[in-house]
Amino acid sequence: MRAGYGARGVIYMIVGGLALLAAFKSTQASGTKDALAALRDEPYGVPALFAIGLGLLAYLVWRVTAGVKDVEDHGTDAEGLFARLGQIVTGLIHGGIGISVLALAMSGKNSGGSSAQDWTQKLMAMPGGRYIVAAGALILLGAGVYYAYKGWSGKYKGHLARTHFTESIDPVVKIGLVIYGAILGLVAFSLGYAALTANPEQAGGLGEALQSLRGMAFGQFLLGGAGLGLIGFAIYNFVEAGYRVIPKFSDPDIRTLLD
Repeated sequence: MRAGYGARGVIYMIVGGLALLAAFKSTQASGTKDALAALRDEPYGVPALFAIGLGLLAYLVWRVTAGVKDVEDHGTDAEGLFARLGQIVTGLIHGGIGISVLALAMSGKNSGGSSAQDWTQKLMAMPGGRYIVAAGALILLGAGVYYAYKGWSGKYKGHLARTHFTESIDPVVKIGLVIYGAILGLVAFSLGYAALTANPEQAGGLGEALQSLRGMAFGQFLLGGAGLGLIGFAIYNFVEAGYRVIPKFSDPDIRTLLD
């Protein structure tokens, strides 16, 4: 669990930092794929990619185990089963990302372009592919709404231990979750438009969503704010790694940020 959240934190810290840099320079905002490719070219970049990839595989094990064994006491009613299914699905998604990160570390290949466009094109070539892409867009939009709501409502506080550090960093965590949810919404709209127009080139991933902000009015500030928000989301993941409360393993008397 700790390795998984830590790996996610590193990824979004890099993406957020590059977005913040792009807001004030003429560089392109990068998505996850390009950001990790850039990391490979840095000193000790390959060992770092191996660590991130293995961390994401650890996140896969954690989320699937949490969903199957219900270590967070979601229960067996409809809402609980949906939450546990969500844990398993997000674990599988991050496991897939982990495998791609390990492949990048071993081969050094970065095909360029948009991975979102690549996958959308492959899906649209399948029978009923447009509907699959549209369903994916709706799921991603739901995830964006969930993260934004989770941050705005403070729902995340129930599984974070109360310490002086978590209390002081809480505003950063809240903003990071809300902005991350909004960015996921932008990605979902691009996938939905691609499904509507049957044009995979309209699909965009995280990098394209950040770049679209730059083209708006006050785009430099929007992109900079998005970069800061992604850094806040990275910090949220680091806080989860260190202070997450797990009902079936943590001290039953531990206080959370909601207490």
